[in-house]
Amino acid sequence: MIYRPYEYQRTAMQWIIDKPRCGLFLDMGLGKTVSTLTALQQLIDDCEVSRVLVVAPKKVAETTWSTEAEKWDHLKDLRVVTVLGTEKKRCEALAKKADVYVTGRDNFVWLVGKYGGQLPFDVLVIDELTSFKSAKSERFKAMRIAVPSVKRVIGLTGTPAPNGLIDLWAQMYCIDQGERLGKSVTKYRETYFEQHRWNNIVVRCDVKKGCDTIIRDKIADICLSMQAKDYLQLPDMITHKVSIELSPKTAAAYAKFEKEKVLEFKNEHGDEPANVMANSAAALMNKLAQFSNGAVYDDDRNVHAIHAEKLDKLAEIIEAANGNSVLVFYQFQHDVFRITEKLKGLKVRQYQDAGDLKQWNAGNIDVLLAHPASTAFGLNMQQGGHYIVWYGTGWNLELYQQANARLHRQGQQHPVQVYQLLCKGTVDERASNALDGKKGVQQSLLDSLNYLLRKYE
Repeated sequence: MIYRPYEYQRTAMQWIIDKPRCGLFLDMGLGKTVSTLTALQQLIDDCEVSRVLVVAPKKVAETTWSTEAEKWDHLKDLRVVTVLGTEKKRCEALAKKADVYVTGRDNFVWLVGKYGGQLPFDVLVIDELTSFKSAKSERFKAMRIAVPSVKRVIGLTGTPAPNGLIDLWAQMYCIDQGERLGKSVTKYRETYFEQHRWNNIVVRCDVKKGCDTIIRDKIADICLSMQAKDYLQLPDMITHKVSIELSPKTAAAYAKFEKEKVLEFKNEHGDEPANVMANSAAALMNKLAQFSNGAVYDDDRNVHAIHAEKLDKLAEIIEAANGNSVLVFYQFQHDVFRITEKLKGLKVRQYQDAGDLKQWNAGNIDVLLAHPASTAFGLNMQQGGHYIVWYGTGWNLELYQQANARLHRQGQQHPVQVYQLLCKGTVDERASNALDGKKGVQQSLLDSLNYLLRKYE
């Protein structure tokens, strides 16, 4: 296929070429991958670089970079190797002669250790830069060690700060080693944010008045930001909040279950500090979400079915789609089994690998079941359909936005219909409202926890 870049893509490519360390904050669907590969091809042709390492989410590493290279005529000579699988397979891949080596972010710590912190690459591309937003994570610590050994760094993301500017520090450090936002995340917080504490633990940081502009100005010389709405005429994305009425018996059972779990939580975790409390709150919300979805795990991981209201509504939506393929995002493994059983007679598949992606885009799958944590980033799925159903939304705004963008992106020919299945009077409604409020995961969980604790005082 002949590549005819848009003007904004030419700008992005030139940005990479001109700036050895840069960030491309390009909205979902603007073609970050092909723009980056094209710029890399030019740098290779000009003998500026010879070996490139791409670090990406596992599913993206498996398919997206190699598929994009194969897709375009001008990239046909670019040799792309995936560094995945067992340690033996990874080592064999690294030994191959190639231009671009693509590995999963979960392998990055191993890779840095293998080379003693001195990466033998000219360029490091960090796909989905937000994966490195936590300064405490092992992958960030490995990045901190490795970045000085590479002469060019390119950070790619569509959502650099979905939960606020507090997330930017670690991401920028991966690019410029603290040159713009400082060497310390603590100093960054103290300088630009009002910190709110609970039991002497910081639970929320709000940017100080005027500091959002200061932060953006400090990184503007190396970070290019573009939003899809300014450059693309995409079809609409229409969200439908589908309220599902539980039967009186099931609603009463949910209310009893919720009360028991909240009081049990209070007895076990009431004195925990806020940062630990958020993790415990996530476990509580997961239990309630399981019930809302129609089944729960017991302590031995056995599944106990409770109701089928969501299954029935999902079947109705799929029938109304009138033969169009439907992408369903699930929360729990038991959702997969129950949905598959409900939709017998249809071609239902759980997303596993590149083969499923190919079959989906070819129109050979009626219903594709996908977990947002595995498929939210980087996959081009817009050829396969324009219907999305969230069997349970969860609390993570970034995953929600990114997952919807698998269909709502450049190349989509139809309005994208997004259905949230929300059981009335359950945790579903609070999770959906938290996404609307665009709060961080931790704050959303703590807010919902406080609501439940007050409810049952």
